[in-house]
Amino acid sequence: MTTGNLTTAEKSVLETIEEEDIDFLRLQFTDILGVVKNVSVPARQAEKAFREGIYFDGSSIEGFVRIQESDMRLIPDPETFAVLPWRKSEESAAARMICDVVDTSTGEPFEGDPRSILKRALERADAMGYTVNAAPEPEFFLFEEDEDGRATTKTNDAGGYFDVAPKDLASDVRRDIIYGLESMGFEIEASHHEVAQGQHEINFEYDDALATADNVATFRTVVRAIAAQHDLHATFMPKPIARVNGSGMHTHISLFTEDGENAFHDDDDEFDLSETAHSFLAGVLEHAPAITAVANPTVNSYKRLVPGYEAPVYVAWSDRNRSALIRKPAARVPAASRIELRSPDPSCNPYLALAAIIQAGLEGIERDLEAPEPVRENIYEFDEAKREEYGIDTLPGDLGQAVDALEADEVIYDALGEHVGPKFVEAKRKEFGEYIVEVSDWELDRYLETF
Repeated sequence: MTTGNLTTAEKSVLETIEEEDIDFLRLQFTDILGVVKNVSVPARQAEKAFREGIYFDGSSIEGFVRIQESDMRLIPDPETFAVLPWRKSEESAAARMICDVVDTSTGEPFEGDPRSILKRALERADAMGYTVNAAPEPEFFLFEEDEDGRATTKTNDAGGYFDVAPKDLASDVRRDIIYGLESMGFEIEASHHEVAQGQHEINFEYDDALATADNVATFRTVVRAIAAQHDLHATFMPKPIARVNGSGMHTHISLFTEDGENAFHDDDDEFDLSETAHSFLAGVLEHAPAITAVANPTVNSYKRLVPGYEAPVYVAWSDRNRSALIRKPAARVPAASRIELRSPDPSCNPYLALAAIIQAGLEGIERDLEAPEPVRENIYEFDEAKREEYGIDTLPGDLGQAVDALEADEVIYDALGEHVGPKFVEAKRKEFGEYIVEVSDWELDRYLETF
């Protein structure tokens, strides 16, 4: 094998492939809806993948290209190489790398690749002198499968928030998921049972925003695969069960300067937040309705975003309570100062969601926006008149309203790019249109015999 002109990271991958007896590589990317796709190649093709890329037909990928311009090329990122824990045996193993998508007609990054859209947001941050760190808190449900292996909505435990065995019967599943994630390079901080029966959360360490988006995509794949080994179905659907708490993906974010200082921290501020942080926060609040279309991208997302189930629906911020859209968590050290956006859910495309949040915040910094005063009372207890008095708006009530807000917001719509913006809106308008013409069981139960 000739490895001249390869980077150190690429050479390291080739060495690991030999040492670990890797026989297949999964070259992964995501479509605009955040669904992980992959092209599987024999591991012996790894060097070719690094040097030339691997060609594939992009015409069947949601929101990618038309049939007449379908040739795409995958360029693997060697920093994302990891052995798949559920595909490892004594004889062989499989591994994956996350890829950037290149347009073969131009040789440039494909403008419809969500990873490239996040990279563009990070380039803007870099030009302003910042790096971006982020940490999500993805929640998910574990459900039993039926005799045909199909998902049900029957939970396998009766646990609640922070419960332990015997109520939390999924602790062994979470343990195996954590082992699998750690074997792929994750630094796990905590895991616990969430509020609803069958609901769980596993938190991983803060990282730069690109690595974080990669980790979210990987996390969802690992959780599903290892749950399946336990004959369970893992879902990141935001609200799979009515009248219980839905699954969110609270997202922590901060900026760091070129000299490694946290640009969000200021000891002299009442809230330990710098002017930069206040402006970033103000930008996110201003563009919150449009961000919602990207961070809460399904019809089902809005079954979670309703008052009464601890989900944030009010466009405000707070340093004390969780009823506001943005919270300023307590920080033990200056480096930990950050803001937490509580609206995203785990069905979102992590690359697009982070890109939208970052672009909104950077816009706030560039325009030197001033954040409103924090709301320290429980907004859930406010009536409409009091919310008006405080100037508190609400997030869009459904996917249709959110897409309207996205189209009307030049900053967030442009953040998605000339290719993804229209494709995303088209897909979501179609989804919402299909939803509103359906007749639900609730409607039949309520009206069929009454009228």
